[in-house]
Amino acid sequence: MKIGLTGGIASGKSTVANMFRERAIPVVDADVAARKVVEPDQKAYQQIVAYFGEGILLKDKTLDRKKLGERIFNDEADRLKLNGIVHPEVRRYMLEHIAVYEQEHAPVIVLDIPLLFESKLTDWVDMTLVVYVPYTLQLERLMARDHLKKHEAEQRIRTQLSLEKKKQWADHVIDNSRTREETERQLEAILES
Repeated sequence: MKIGLTGGIASGKSTVANMFRERAIPVVDADVAARKVVEPDQKAYQQIVAYFGEGILLKDKTLDRKKLGERIFNDEADRLKLNGIVHPEVRRYMLEHIAVYEQEHAPVIVLDIPLLFESKLTDWVDMTLVVYVPYTLQLERLMARDHLKKHEAEQRIRTQLSLEKKKQWADHVIDNSRTREETERQLEAILES
């Protein structure tokens, strides 16, 4: 069974992904894939530098994620271009890793995909699981975690489908607004079902 794990920025999705790992359930993480495919020796890296220019590189020639992030959060066309370069490579990377776990006969594989619904990847999974927190808590956590001003945090949250919408589309929802133990209890109940 493949479980599509998603949520929103600062919702606690990574915490839940780690709970799966603690149970020896393999997790194929789209964010890890996204970092790997933009390393200097990769095809996506070359395409990004060709489009955005060398001004988005650090001294060591790796991507300056902060600078690139600021650019794409403020320009829809640039964001779409970057996604058009990175997403196909992320999908390839993920499919390769899924195939490895399938060959190992893993009974459950978790696909940790922040943009599961937005990228229309629900056909990759048998079940969707959304890690949910109310908007005000999401905003508060994001501001604290990334040291952002309120308007900056709101802007980042708006680039994703709302958690309210994701919650409506999910097969299962974990409310991560309380304690870690409560989140873990909800995950256990879902795994048992």
